[in-house]
Amino acid sequence: MNQNEQKQAVAQVAVDYVARHLPKGAILGVGAGSTVNFFIDALLPLRAHLGGAVASSEATRQRLEAIGVAVVDLNAVDRLAIYVDGADEIDPRLCMIKGGGGALTREKIVAAASDVFVCVVDSSKQVERLGRFPLPVEVIPMATRHVARQLVALGGEPALREGFVTDNGNLILDVRHLAIHDPAALETTLNQIPGIVTCGLFALRPANVRIQK
Repeated sequence: MNQNEQKQAVAQVAVDYVARHLPKGAILGVGAGSTVNFFIDALLPLRAHLGGAVASSEATRQRLEAIGVAVVDLNAVDRLAIYVDGADEIDPRLCMIKGGGGALTREKIVAAASDVFVCVVDSSKQVERLGRFPLPVEVIPMATRHVARQLVALGGEPALREGFVTDNGNLILDVRHLAIHDPAALETTLNQIPGIVTCGLFALRPANVRIQK
């Protein structure tokens, strides 16, 4: 089974999970990325079951609307029962690195507003320790150099993601060589650096369920 076939397989399992656990007429949280795109495609037969969806990126919004799923603003929802998203890496404790597609801030917000975070991943995303994938960090444009210096002081090697602006109008630094022995502690440290909007570590709010292939 190649990688795309794995992604299609886990996407279908995630749709089956949603069909079983999401109350009829409830709003579903939907993440971003290639595996989530397969999930959205497989969601079509379940469309009538949904009351709508909250999208974590503009690309996801467009894809959901293309299959006839109404997209609502998170501010119109008190709480989401289920949020489905992928990951760039996930460890045995279900901590993740996310943000390869640049939607990490909105993904983190929607995850925080959800009761159950379902992470769908193929085998290439499963690791014993996070850090092989460069850690995305979303930064306010005026703070890019300041934040980069702080990341270097922490042992990282940040590089600006060229030609990319997030849906929030910010920039991304992709950071290699950070020692991620304690993902939650590092996430807390990075959150305290002025100029960082958020980092791609999802350890303070890890996944609840991993669907893998």
